[in-house]
Amino acid sequence: MQSQASQAGLVTIHRQPCPFRCGATLLPSKKCIRKSVRQQVQVQATAEVLSRPGVHSRADRFNFRQYMADRAELVNEALDASVPLQYPEDVVESMRYSLLAGGKRIRPALCLAACELVGGTIEQAMPSACAMEMIHTMSLIHDDLPSMDNDDFRRGKPTNHKAYGEDIAILAGDALLSLSFEYIARETRNVAAERILRVIVEVGKAVGAEGLVAGQVVDIKSEGGNGTVGLDTLQYIHEHKTAALLTASVVSGAILGGASDMEVQRLRKYSTCVGLAFQVVDDILDITQTTEQLGKTAGKDLTSDKTTYPALLGLERSKEVAKDLIKDAKDALAMYDDVKAAPLIGLADYIISRTN
Repeated sequence: MQSQASQAGLVTIHRQPCPFRCGATLLPSKKCIRKSVRQQVQVQATAEVLSRPGVHSRADRFNFRQYMADRAELVNEALDASVPLQYPEDVVESMRYSLLAGGKRIRPALCLAACELVGGTIEQAMPSACAMEMIHTMSLIHDDLPSMDNDDFRRGKPTNHKAYGEDIAILAGDALLSLSFEYIARETRNVAAERILRVIVEVGKAVGAEGLVAGQVVDIKSEGGNGTVGLDTLQYIHEHKTAALLTASVVSGAILGGASDMEVQRLRKYSTCVGLAFQVVDDILDITQTTEQLGKTAGKDLTSDKTTYPALLGLERSKEVAKDLIKDAKDALAMYDDVKAAPLIGLADYIISRTN
């Protein structure tokens, strides 16, 4: 049963008590023992207060909805400034039409949260956060084209090619992709050039023939229900088509913030699990939600005879897979303080509980 805080969009964080360490090499001194007793009494008293119904410290409550609203506002302002209107207006208006059409801004939020987690700042990561949304928007514009998924609606609006024509939509997507790399290189401030170069390599790999494009190609070739698509192939599609960019968002933020190689490795594990869970949930929502709820055409996977997790494993088993992936993602954050990791924990919880 969910708590009132959980129902209100607040994530309650439970900490494990850390054992007291006095630092003495032999028997502890009386002063050290007294200090230990005082600390233990304070911990017990605090625990008693926090155990009372409705009582939590500010540090133990994280308002995820407010966090995402605040981050989305910052990201939307930065995105608006990143693509100013200029000649030729047709393609720029097309770029802005999809880029500023709303959306959850999950990838930028992941990038910013990872950077802050390892000691960086929002300012250091914002250009890369915007770049992630530019790339994601490009993928949506191209994915909706008649030669791909042939969709008419995205984020509750006509798709880009319906509004501007296929020719302009293709070029708008191309322009957003090229701008994303330019924007990282040109706008990133107070970060060593070597780190910026690592981010550009990370993002390039995530988008190209080893990442998003690879997943898209295998996805296209797997349509039609030819019976050859198994769980391994499906996981490959999801890891590359969806998880790759989510992973690049987290890893790029971590690199910009000065993460160690070990931290990058752990955050890569977190984001890969989150990315896979995101797509599993997407498969589930496609058959459980309406077009109005999703903001895009529901039931497209069934119509195009795509292989999905529910198609292979069933609905209930697919939900279990998503939950297991989120648990693995959270486990990868175990080395971090719960309060600092709260945004990434909240994002993981949101991904599995979202309804669109």
